[in-house]
Amino acid sequence: MQWTTAERYTRIEETTKEELQQLAEQVNACPWRQTYHIQPETGLLNDPNGFSFYNGEYHLFYQWFPLGPVHGIKYWYHTKSKNLINWENAGVAIRPNDDIDSHGAYSGSGIEHNGNLYLMYTGNTRDENWVRHPKQNIAVMNKEGIIEKWPLPVIDQVPDGYTDHFRDPKVWKENNMFYAVIGAQRTDKTGCVVLYSSPDMRDWTFEGEIQTDLPDFGYMWECPDYFIVNGQGVLAFSPQGIAPDGDNYHNIYQSGYVLGKLDVKTKTFTHSFFQELDRGFDFYAPQSMEAPDGRRIMVGWMGLPEVDYPTDQHGWAHCLTLPREITVENGKLMQRPVRELTEKRGTRMEAKAVLKNETKTFESFSGTSYELISEFNQIDAESFGMEIRVSETEKTILMYDAVQKKVVLDRTNSGAPSGTKYGTVRKCFLDAEQVKFHIFVDTSSIEVFVNDGEEVFTSRIFPRENSTGIRFFANGGSVSCHAVKWTIGG
Repeated sequence: MQWTTAERYTRIEETTKEELQQLAEQVNACPWRQTYHIQPETGLLNDPNGFSFYNGEYHLFYQWFPLGPVHGIKYWYHTKSKNLINWENAGVAIRPNDDIDSHGAYSGSGIEHNGNLYLMYTGNTRDENWVRHPKQNIAVMNKEGIIEKWPLPVIDQVPDGYTDHFRDPKVWKENNMFYAVIGAQRTDKTGCVVLYSSPDMRDWTFEGEIQTDLPDFGYMWECPDYFIVNGQGVLAFSPQGIAPDGDNYHNIYQSGYVLGKLDVKTKTFTHSFFQELDRGFDFYAPQSMEAPDGRRIMVGWMGLPEVDYPTDQHGWAHCLTLPREITVENGKLMQRPVRELTEKRGTRMEAKAVLKNETKTFESFSGTSYELISEFNQIDAESFGMEIRVSETEKTILMYDAVQKKVVLDRTNSGAPSGTKYGTVRKCFLDAEQVKFHIFVDTSSIEVFVNDGEEVFTSRIFPRENSTGIRFFANGGSVSCHAVKWTIGG
């Protein structure tokens, strides 16, 4: 279905309860609804926003167009949790109903200040000639959960030298000063990040562009995030317009990071090379926050712009990834599922075997949503791994190619196709004597943490409901396999 501009800019306030109920019934009948991931009640979810801890709870907002699986006028939707695993829908947080955000409440971030949660976001506005004029706005949530927008933008204009692609402020506090990085596009159509400062979250000063060693790296940098973990500065962002290079950059748009140290005085960032955050098919626009215990937690959008998904025909699209604990070890950003997820473990099953030129199933190993850890050692096989969501016609393959030293995720036969224009196989290099796959499977997704988070593959898959099998295999030799599986409770 093709959506007109008028339909994309229809507001939820302009629809009837009956229309919304009909859409909700269509969505709930979809066979690919997730069981333990954050997903929209209807319509389209995209970037995570405002991720923060405030008043004893984690707060996570996301971009939302409620009326269908397209990028229409964006609201902020609010979810909250006391433990990062059980999320409660709290309703619409920011409505794009004012002059400062008339054509959408775009992405932004949250920070506690003066006893309230300050949400800084980009207001998308357009003039009578449909020319975009982005505004950087503030909405404030109090301890009762009431959110009020400030009537005027705190950053009203785009600085000289940049186009109207100027959005997604991420705020942090350093030495009693607030700073925000904003994703930008120079007038020469190259991407970058700029820096603002403020003593009070109200009056913002343009400090300038952050100087990096990536002067011509894509045409737009979206959703920047700067934070320090393990004493190491991390600049994460989502560059658009990067050409594939070997096993890298095969999605329509990428998300990655550089390690270094940002000097806010000189606006320079001396850094390592750009590395992808996730090697899978569906990961974009991540955002991080600091938990009360000091952990750095990241959540990403499990989807990509401008890609059709099989759930579109059911009136909804996309979900968020599971929260991940972020550390920096030996010059690399490591990602592990938050430890709280162990609380969702239900029935436990365990199996051990030596696989030799064979494919093997284990009793009670099947399902459509579960957590599974597979450890492979004593490797003498050319390739080995596992197949999940298996039936006679469908399977998703996760394997290690010991000859090429690569992890491979193959969704060629995973079910209903998605994004096949960009290929059906993803790979990355991993030189390892032992291989551990820690996976979370939900109705229509798989998240793979390789060797305790050294690499991560996040992907949507759309198999039939009867594709429930799990198989383990070794080719060209033998490997020892130890697998533990848990059902996932509510």
